[in-house]
Amino acid sequence: MGITTPSGMAGKEKAVRSHFSLDVLSAKQDNPRMAKKKNQNAQALGSLGGRARAENLSDAEVTKIASKGGKARAAKLSAAERSRIAKRAVAARERKRKGGK
Repeated sequence: MGITTPSGMAGKEKAVRSHFSLDVLSAKQDNPRMAKKKNQNAQALGSLGGRARAENLSDAEVTKIASKGGKARAAKLSAAERSRIAKRAVAARERKRKGGK
C-alpha cells in the first residue's frame, strides 16, 4: 500500500494533481481569447498622467496627437464602415446648419 498524506491522497497522486492544475493555469494565460481584467487603479493613474501631459501641450501638439489616433482608427475600419461614419457626419453638419439638434 502507498504512503498516504494527512489529506488521504498518495504522494504521487498529489503531485500529478498539482501538476495538472499548473497546466490549466498556464493554458489560461496562453489563451488570447480570455479577457484580462484591467487594474482600475492603474487606469485612473494613467488617465491622470494623460491629463497632466495634455495641459502642458500646445494646441498644435494636441491636434497632431489626435490626428495620429484618427488615422490609426481609420486604417482599421472597413471601407463600408468609413462610408457610414462619413454619411453620419454629413447628416450632422446639415442638421447643425439648419438649426436642428
